Amino acid sequence: MKDYLVRATANNATIRAFATVTTEIVQKAHQIHETSHVASAALGRTLTAAVMMGGMMKDSGNSVTIQVKGDGPLGGIVVVSDTKLNVRGYVYNPMVDIPLNDLGKLDVAFGVGKNGYMNVIKDLGLKEPYIGYVNLVSGEIAEDVAYYFAFSEQIPSVVSLGVLVDTDGSILNAGGYIIQLMPGAGDDVIDYLENKVHSVKPVTALLSEGKSPEDILDIILGEKGLEIHETAPCNYVCNCSRERMERNLLSIGEKEIMDMVREQHGAELSCHFCNSKYYFTEEQLLDLLRQGKEG
Repeated sequence: MKDYLVRATANNATIRAFATVTTEIVQKAHQIHETSHVASAALGRTLTAAVMMGGMMKDSGNSVTIQVKGDGPLGGIVVVSDTKLNVRGYVYNPMVDIPLNDLGKLDVAFGVGKNGYMNVIKDLGLKEPYIGYVNLVSGEIAEDVAYYFAFSEQIPSVVSLGVLVDTDGSILNAGGYIIQLMPGAGDDVIDYLENKVHSVKPVTALLSEGKSPEDILDIILGEKGLEIHETAPCNYVCNCSRERMERNLLSIGEKEIMDMVREQHGAELSCHFCNSKYYFTEEQLLDLLRQGKEG
């Protein structure tokens, strides 16, 4: 099943819903960053949430960044998505390996840490980005994203994210859903959703059974007049380039660049998101400085 996102509504548009399969995205992240089992799960959940949050934005050029910083051994997670559903991300310490939790599952909460914060930065094309900040409530990512929506955007939301990792570290499946209550949703809808979600199997179990994102939303919202409005592909795509790296170099200042010239006789920059490396010779650094001054 190719990765894609589904946008839907239910209950006369008083519920909006998003569901996605992100297996290929999470597998690509695993391959790029050589993530451990628990790092794949933590990063994969965050990538999946970001795909759906990117799908919530309307205007081309908008983007959303999720930053998770906890006191666990993974250190932190950074993920970026846009309206085209191109997503990229990394985890600070990708090779951290920790024991399974008491339930025999990957201990994402311990890996992330329960003490810390989640930032959501939305670039909506305005002078200043929107920044939402919440403390972590569990480190499990899904609960933290739901808390962000409730606390920072005042939108009651159900968030489910899952990554199933094989014994060899490859990704068997990944995906998730976000269901949100819009104005006009009554207490009966809230009660229905709470009861329904508690009875539904985990996302990874449903994907393992061959269920699609549409199937998953139908299981939860089929009785509430589910309407599928759009499906769109999502991909792991990095937008780094030599030009971006040149701008990054110029931003650190003339003194630091001259230090590279004198001490290293050049520079090597690596992209956090895709691990691409960019090399600059001593002459190229000096040319860059001259161009910066002329510009």
